[in-house]
Amino acid sequence: MPIYDTPVPLPKRTTSLCHICLKPVDATIYEKNGQIWMAKECPEHGAFDELYWSSAEMYHKAERFSYNGDGVQNPQLTLQKECPFECGLCDAHLTSTSLANVDVTNRCNLRCEWCFANAHARGYVYEPSFEQLREMLATLRQEKPVPTLAVQFSGGEPTLREDLPEIIKMAVEMGFIQTQIATNGIRLAKDDTLARKLRQAGLNTVYLQFNGVSKETDGLIELKKKAIENCRKAGQGVVLVPTVARGLNDHEVGQIIYFAAQNVDVVRGVNFQPMAFTGGASEFTSAVRNAQRYTLPDLALSIEQQTNGQVKTEDFYPVPCVVSISKLIEAYTQTPQIEFSTHPHCGIATYLFVEDGQLIPINRFVDVDKFFELTQKLAGNLNNGGVLRKPAALMRGLMALNSLVDEEHQPKGVQFKEIIKTVLLTHDYKTLGDFHKKALFIGAMHFMDAYNYDVERVKRCAIHYATPGGLIIPFCAYNSGPCYRDAIEKKYSIPLEEWERTRGKIQFEGLT
Repeated sequence: MPIYDTPVPLPKRTTSLCHICLKPVDATIYEKNGQIWMAKECPEHGAFDELYWSSAEMYHKAERFSYNGDGVQNPQLTLQKECPFECGLCDAHLTSTSLANVDVTNRCNLRCEWCFANAHARGYVYEPSFEQLREMLATLRQEKPVPTLAVQFSGGEPTLREDLPEIIKMAVEMGFIQTQIATNGIRLAKDDTLARKLRQAGLNTVYLQFNGVSKETDGLIELKKKAIENCRKAGQGVVLVPTVARGLNDHEVGQIIYFAAQNVDVVRGVNFQPMAFTGGASEFTSAVRNAQRYTLPDLALSIEQQTNGQVKTEDFYPVPCVVSISKLIEAYTQTPQIEFSTHPHCGIATYLFVEDGQLIPINRFVDVDKFFELTQKLAGNLNNGGVLRKPAALMRGLMALNSLVDEEHQPKGVQFKEIIKTVLLTHDYKTLGDFHKKALFIGAMHFMDAYNYDVERVKRCAIHYATPGGLIIPFCAYNSGPCYRDAIEKKYSIPLEEWERTRGKIQFEGLT
């Protein structure tokens, strides 16, 4: 039985939002001049055409991996209104939490115009108590059939909380196997002991804001380099997170990857985030918006051009491509697994290896397309039973998977066949962790704004926010469109003046 769904032909219908009144409107996704567009019309505010994906070829490749997950067995509510106007994690949601975001404060030591949350801009401080955070984490760990395993502490600037090490330690004790912080790196740079303290508490990854390699694209680049050096000394892995905007820093995406490659001993990857038109950018005209819109295919093409073809657009795959691997492990173990069943047009990724200064994508020594086809077929064979016992069937499958690995062109020190065997047979995820230390993850997530909002993406969102009220809310519903962030933060905040009067003024430590 096939795992992935049959692609829906274009044009296809969905639900979007009017960017002016934020009411739901019918929308059509269609192909035009080699690109994918969204057409919608609001009865009150008129018709709009918005660029969805700039390459129809990449769109159709991603669509092959469309997969409707089963969501969670214990949804928080039964959807009564039209999606996305009733979040929590409802029974219409098709994906469990792959990564949870927990905002520990909206205080920040920077003033970035594109920021989702800033106490000075909003006039209040949102900072859940330690016990509220414990309750939020407990809610995530209660998800069924698979408790949430990965959590990111964000803000604001999470390192402004003096109890951050204790928060991380609490998460580890509660069973989260992947913990990370999203940070601008200023405190990590200025406090030589902080990275070590966080690592000792159990932090796995520093998700570091990193918008370029020059002062023109990132005015804090020298502080970012110092933060990376302190993480290196602490044995703390780093992922670089550039927000990419056309005409501002898109010309440096290749240099960012080369910087990561030069620091591959501590930098585990780069996760690009093309700019969403929220905040002040939400007022741009359609002409300006279409000129500046930078989609995932634009990013992939920029990377190909700026790495002189070492990394190609066809090296990238959508996030749900790995669902077949989860299904294979699940079929063999009869134990539910996390499924990265994100909408196929939310994100793309690949793995690179660095050898003698060269970038080697995994596609150069593994037939990735056939690998996914074979894992899907093998998962189906194990589920369907038959005359072969599962261990025998899996061993035959492993032999077939091994045939897809070109050992002659495999980078030195990478034993991909052994990795496949260990992960599938013994489920030793330490081996997978060791693989991540040798590889360089290159990914991108293009979060939505009110212009390109697609409810089908919301239903399949795998990155969720935990809130003090106990609700778990999809990322793009929380930050754009209906924007639940405002209501949640106001409900659990205190006025900025009161905070600064009783606890001291918020200090800005970097460029403003």
